[in-house]
Amino acid sequence: MTKPSTRLHVATDLAGGLSIGLDPSQAHYLKAVLRLGSGDPVALFNGRDGEWLGRIDGVGKGWCSVRLQERLRPQMEEGDLWLAFAPIKRARIDFLVEKATELGISELRPVYTERTIVERVNLDRLRANAVEAAEQTERLTVPALREPEPLVRLLASWPAERRLLLCDESGTSPPIAEALRTAPPGPWAVLTGPEGGFTETELDALKKLPFVCAVSLGPRVLRADTAALAALAAFQALVGDWQAKRQR
Repeated sequence: MTKPSTRLHVATDLAGGLSIGLDPSQAHYLKAVLRLGSGDPVALFNGRDGEWLGRIDGVGKGWCSVRLQERLRPQMEEGDLWLAFAPIKRARIDFLVEKATELGISELRPVYTERTIVERVNLDRLRANAVEAAEQTERLTVPALREPEPLVRLLASWPAERRLLLCDESGTSPPIAEALRTAPPGPWAVLTGPEGGFTETELDALKKLPFVCAVSLGPRVLRADTAALAALAAFQALVGDWQAKRQR
């Protein structure tokens, strides 16, 4: 069976025979942007019940309903990799969240460091970016997005079993590929700093923590968003889910 090219994330439970009402923005997208109508196929997922094939069984101004027919894919594990990052300017943080979602992040955790300039994070906008990226990349889940918190509070409540890959721009840590060759199994997270980097005090404190693995990202100074995505790509390629084949 050919999969529908249109995928949408919904919060509703999914099961065969159900008629799912879409929200107004999704209805507008299908009707006004994609020019879809009754009988056209749409795939729906919610992060719990797998991916389902449905067909539009009603559409109008501000509303649309989709009748579910059969499950295309069961719900599957999609990795457990977090990204903790200092908020950056709007266009770059939007790009970061979109691409981190594509790279398989399971949880996004904005964190305020001493040099963080951005004071407010629009979680609704970032969540919308993550949903759109998940829809386009055939993910079955959307990464969780946590409330921003200070670095000190993040570390105080950090789960001891989760290793933290610290992106250290000081040039004193081993290359990321070298460090990950001996990476222990278990859950991991990546931590990146703001524009201007971590302070020496922050780096010293982080490196003393038993769950932190500090790494270098090469000979050049990377922008904050580039550093995060480079670290995620390296992790996924060396020890993460890039070692698995894409399921069709």
